[in-house]
Amino acid sequence: MLNKNVTEYIENNAKAARDLLLTLAPIPAPSHKEELRAEFCKKWLVDAGAENVYIDEALNVVYPVYDDGKRPLKVFMAHSDVVFPDTEPLPLYCRDGRIYCPGVGDDTANAVALLTVAKYVATHMPECGEYGVLLVINSCEEGLGNLKGCRKIMEDYGSRVAEFVTFDGGAQSILSKAVGSHRYRIEIKTKGGHSYGNFGSPNAIHLMSQLICRLYSVEVPKRGRTTFNVGVISGGTSVNTIAQNAEMLYEYRSDNKDDLAEMKGTFEAIIKEFSESCNVQVSLVGDRPCGTAHDEEKQADLVRRTVSAVEYGYGITPKQRSGSTDCNVPLSMGIPSVCVGCINGGGAHTREEYVEENSIKGGLYVAFSMILDAFGGTNEQ
Repeated sequence: MLNKNVTEYIENNAKAARDLLLTLAPIPAPSHKEELRAEFCKKWLVDAGAENVYIDEALNVVYPVYDDGKRPLKVFMAHSDVVFPDTEPLPLYCRDGRIYCPGVGDDTANAVALLTVAKYVATHMPECGEYGVLLVINSCEEGLGNLKGCRKIMEDYGSRVAEFVTFDGGAQSILSKAVGSHRYRIEIKTKGGHSYGNFGSPNAIHLMSQLICRLYSVEVPKRGRTTFNVGVISGGTSVNTIAQNAEMLYEYRSDNKDDLAEMKGTFEAIIKEFSESCNVQVSLVGDRPCGTAHDEEKQADLVRRTVSAVEYGYGITPKQRSGSTDCNVPLSMGIPSVCVGCINGGGAHTREEYVEENSIKGGLYVAFSMILDAFGGTNEQ
C-alpha cells in the first residue's frame, strides 16, 4: 500500500499523465532513430526538477537517483522506440474512451508511467535505502533494435545491478522467463537473365522458395517452446526477368538455451548444404539471449512483489509467461528480472493500436508501487 501523500499525488496527476501521453505518442521513434523522443524526455525530466539526467550513446535517457558509483542499483526501464518506421508525427486520435496511435501501448504509455514516477522522485526525493535507482527511457527494444539500449545500460552498470524491471506491454501478464532468438538476413544471388531467352537459368526467387521449404521442414526440439518464422521476403526485377536476387528475414526463438543452440546448428547445416549449389549470403541481424541460472529465491520474491503491485493497481492477478523483452539481457546475466505492463489496451504492433484511458491511473499505481519500493519501502503505510 502506498501512503496517503503518494495516492493523492497519483489521483491529482492522472490527467497530466494522460496529457503527457497525448504529447509523447505522436513523436516518431523507429528503432535506432529515437533522438526526438530522447530529447523530449530529457527536457521534460529536467524541467520537472530531475538532476544528472543524460542521454548516452545508445540514445537511452538515464536518470540516476542516489547513485554514488558504488551502491547496488535497481533498474526500471520503459522503451522509447516503436515498431513503425514513420519519421513524421504518428497519427493519434481519441474515441470511445480509447487513445489510438501506433506504438501508444507498446511502449509509450508505459514510458509515461515511468516519467510520472520520475517527476515525483525528483520533487520529493524518497528516503534512500540500501539501493540506488536508475530510471531509464531506453532505446532499441523492438525488432532489429536488438536490445541495444538495454545492452548499453548493462555494459555501464551491470556489475552493480541487483534487480531489473522493465515496464512493457499490458498488465495482464508478467514475463519472468526469457525467450532467446537469432535473426538473419539471407540473400541468394544468381546470374539471372531474360525470362524467355535465358529460360532454365537459376532463379533466385525459386531457390529462395526451396530454402524456405527446407527451413519449414525442420522439426523443432522439445525441451522448451521453440518456434521459427520467415517474416519478410523480397527480390526480383520484373515479370519477364529471371530474378538475380532474393532476400528474406528469418528467425528462430526458444525459451530453452539448449534448444536455441540446436536450432543454430540445424540452420547452419542447411545453409551449408544450399551454399554448395548456389550463392547464399547470411548476416546475423539479431541475437537475444535466453536466461541463465539465477537466485531462484530472489527471482521469486521479485515476481511476488510485481504480482502484488498489479493486484493493487488493477485488482487482477497477472499470469506468468515467457517472452522476448529487455529482460533477456539481465536474465542472461543471472540478475533477477521481470517485465510487466502498466496499461490495458489492444492492437499492439498494428496501426490501430490503442490504450484504454481508464487504465492509465491503475498503471500509475503499479509503477509507483514498484519504483518507490526500491527506495526501501519507506512510502508504505
